[in-house]
Amino acid sequence: MNNVRTVSDTKRAFYTAHTRPINSIYRRVVEELMVEMHLLAVNVDYHYDPIYALGIVTSFSRFMQGYRPEQDKNSIFDGICGALQDNPQRYRQDAERLRAFVSQKSAPDLVLWLEQAATMPAGDELQQQIKAIANNLKFKYSRLFAIGLFSMLELADPELVKDETRRGEALEKISVTLRLPYDKIQKDLELYRSNLEKMAQAQAVMEDLLKAEKKKREQQMQLNNGTSPTDSTATPKDEAPSGS
Repeated sequence: MNNVRTVSDTKRAFYTAHTRPINSIYRRVVEELMVEMHLLAVNVDYHYDPIYALGIVTSFSRFMQGYRPEQDKNSIFDGICGALQDNPQRYRQDAERLRAFVSQKSAPDLVLWLEQAATMPAGDELQQQIKAIANNLKFKYSRLFAIGLFSMLELADPELVKDETRRGEALEKISVTLRLPYDKIQKDLELYRSNLEKMAQAQAVMEDLLKAEKKKREQQMQLNNGTSPTDSTATPKDEAPSGS
């Protein structure tokens, strides 16, 4: 029997792949996402699907917004997927394909399409994946899958997701179609949106601190320049002021 990889194994693999330090307020985001993905991946009922991929890519993008240096974000995402022995391009490509598809639909059309995909006898690859989810009594629901569903609705109708009543009605219909726990989806998405707000606040505080530190350095440089012997504005003590 093969030994199941542990969370420690995954973390070790990640920090071996991505060796640059991670900014403090983002480290928790990275590790929580990595642990959540790990626990799902080792679950016997877990099956990868594009909605889950969209949830991961969207969640990472939203929570890592404003990360510096910007170019490190790709390395971090690649490191997470690689640590889980998975291909980051699969997540990106499947998420992008789903985004492109959903963006062409209205929210009612999306809900109807999901209903049809879940019951139709045959269809394309994406429709077959939706049908497999709806008909899998052991489907492993996750918070990241719920974020994927939320992202689909957001792409179809950004205003709908801002309206609690309409958002709830759409999610309830989707939950019935895919045989998912509606109450759990609601709670997970409330937590997701709440955490996004907290992250935005933390990012704003960090930005203010960086601006304050930059201003302080500039003031110190000006002060140093002001006392420099080479400062052209300084007037020697033994130089009499010019006059007529």
